[in-house]
This record gives sequence, C-alpha cells and structure tokens, in this order.
Amino acid sequence: MKLMVVDGQGGGIGATIIKGLREAIGEEAEILALGTNTIATSMMMKAGANRGATGENAIVQTSPRVDIIIGPLAIIISNAMMGELTPGIAAAISSSRARKILVPITQENVKIVGLTGEPFPHLVEQAIQLIKEIYKNV
Repeated sequence: MKLMVVDGQGGGIGATIIKGLREAIGEEAEILALGTNTIATSMMMKAGANRGATGENAIVQTSPRVDIIIGPLAIIISNAMMGELTPGIAAAISSSRARKILVPITQENVKIVGLTGEPFPHLVEQAIQLIKEIYKNV
C-alpha cells in the first residue's frame, strides 16, 4: 500500500502525520512525501518518508498511483496555502481514485459545519487510526 502525504508552507502538518504513521504502522508502509515547496518536502523526509518530491507536476503524476492521500483540508482547495496549492494540484488530488483522508484544519476562508473543533494532535491521531484500520484490512 502506498500512502501519499501532501503539505506545503513549512511542512509541519505533513511531518507530524508521517511521524505518527511510522509509529503506528512501522517501516512496512511506503510513505511518499509530496510538498508544494522544498521546505515542506524536506521536513516530511526528515520525519520518515520513504521518498519525496516537490511541486505541481510531482503531485499531479503521483496522485493517481497511490492508495491513500492524506493531508490538511487545504490540499483540495485551489489557491490555498497562500497560493502554493495550485488549481492543478487541487484537481489532481480531488480526482484521484485514492482514498482521501483530510485533516479539517485550514487557514482559508472555509468553515466545515458539524465538526467539533478538536485540537490538531487529536485530529492527526484520528486520521492515523483510520489509516491503521485500512492498512490491516488490505
């Protein structure tokens, strides 16, 4: 199973997700770090990703080749992350057949009703538990 973690800006969200995945699943999972910039990719690689790539073309080409895509909600919003998340990236991730697990945090002008407002570490833990369940059922 291939997991693709997408993040931008400083890469902190993606790095936190990758660290949690490594602790929960171990080294058997193939984790790909896809950053909108080199800093984000570097942070995710340091957190334990197997491979990493940067930029729109890398994300567009990788999105259809993975089983799960995980990242902040902003990865499916065109022009999010102060413009780092291009319309091409948002379209590629949204249209991928991969299962998407989105952490509902965003600095964009988007509010999702019905969410409880859990702290970030709790949201990441919930996402990791979901991936862990999916992973052992494959």
